[in-house]
Parts: sequence; C-alpha cells; structure tokens
Amino acid sequence: MPRRITVLDLHKKKADNEKIVMVTAYDYTMARLVDKAGMDMVLVGDSLGMVVQGHADTLPVTTEHMIYHTRCVSRALQRAHLVADMPFMSYQISATDALASAGRLVKEGAAQSVKLEGGERSAEAIAHIVEAGIPVVGHVGLTPQSVHAMGGFRVQGRSDAAADQVVRDALAVQEAGAFCIVLEGMPTDVAAEITARLDIVTVGIGAGPHCDGQVLVCNDILGMDLSFSPRFVKRYAQLEETAVEAFSAYAEEVRESVFPGPEHSFTRKRAPRRLAKLY
Repeated sequence: MPRRITVLDLHKKKADNEKIVMVTAYDYTMARLVDKAGMDMVLVGDSLGMVVQGHADTLPVTTEHMIYHTRCVSRALQRAHLVADMPFMSYQISATDALASAGRLVKEGAAQSVKLEGGERSAEAIAHIVEAGIPVVGHVGLTPQSVHAMGGFRVQGRSDAAADQVVRDALAVQEAGAFCIVLEGMPTDVAAEITARLDIVTVGIGAGPHCDGQVLVCNDILGMDLSFSPRFVKRYAQLEETAVEAFSAYAEEVRESVFPGPEHSFTRKRAPRRLAKLY
C-alpha cells in the first residue's frame, strides 16, 4: 500500500525544486480519482459551501460540514497529503477555539493538516495549533472568508502598500510555524517575492507560475460549471456538456423503453413458471 505524503516530503520537494500539485476534493469518489492521478496534496476546502452546497460564498460552512467531508475524502486517499480548511469563525474568536477546531478536524475528520486564512491577525492561532503538534497551512492575499471586507473576490496586493502588507502577512505565517502557505489572487511579482523569501512551501492559485506549487478546485479543472470562468482557471475537460448529454440520453432511453434492455436485466436459473395467484 502506498505511503501517505508527509510534511517532510513536501519540504523536500521544495528543496529539490519539484513542483507540488494540490487539488480540492469534497467526497470519496472525487478523492479516489485525484489520488489515482498522483496529486501531492488534497484540500477539503470550505469552497464546498459554493461548489457542493450552492451558497454565494464560503461563510455558511460549519466545522461539522468540514469534518464530514474530510472524513469522506480521507477514506479514499492512499498517497496524497490531506489538508482540511478551518471554516469561518472556527479560529477567529480565540487561539483556544482555533486549537479545538483544528483538533476536531484531525481527530474526527482524519486530516493530516489544517488550513486557515489570514496573516498577522491569525499568527497567534497558527502558533497555538502548531504547538499542539498539528501542521498548519496558511492562506494570504485574497482570503474568501473576508469577502465582505474586501468588497468581493478581488485581487489583493496591487498597490505598493497592499503588496507590502501581503508580504508581511506571509512572513508572519511562517514565523508562527506554518509549514505551507496558499497565495491566492495576487500579482505574479508579489507571489514570486514571497516564494523567494520564505523557507516554507508556497502554493498558488491566481498567483502566477513562480510558487512552489499550484492548487485549483476539482470542479473547475473538470469544467463542471461552464458559466464560471475566472481568469486563473484552466479547464482540462468539459464535463458539464458531457454530463448533460449522458443524463439526457438516459432520460430519452427510459422514456422510449430502450433502457433497460435484455443485457441489463436478470433471468431465473430455470424456465419461468406461472406464479401463484395472491388472491
């Protein structure tokens, strides 16, 4: 049985200049496929609030939701390192609350590490979790849980002052003890500077090619919602069209009594006899 990728393995990949590949997954079936494809890290993201639950943002997601989906994904993984997102208000109130939430994701959800958003403002929570022996992934730049404060899902760090703040946030995450950091929605040069200055792993999404690795949402990679097309996404399939065609073909065959055919039906081992009348 393959060995699960560890924090040390990921540090070695950075040291060896080997790009790290991360993708999201929210259920057993998708997790089995991404693990089979050789992903290094699988993130059970609070993006499930939008992708799975149909919300406009990630804010309604709870710790219980995250535990459930993380546990489902964990059952499928044999190789990839499993990261679970800490949802909104599971770590912002206090470092003590943050540790309790992180502990549940590891203990009940079987996560190997947890991810939380914020730089300087989250440093205390990160340090408290790390001190308890739980690996942490940071997340700076465009932080979706701050969507209202940012005025929407907007690229961060465009001005010199804003870029300096993103860099300070990244340094604070490293200083607090995180082993990895997601850089989201920022200019390429800002992400490149952060990657050059940090010893920990950087994983980009909408942050250019110079990070140590990249992450995308599994549904975006597969083209499962063609109405959603942010600039940073590259589709490697068009499964929305394929799925609609397949479901439509199934519906038509049922309505035309084509399915199920003889090859999909069962017969008795001996010649059928007339069944006794029930009344």
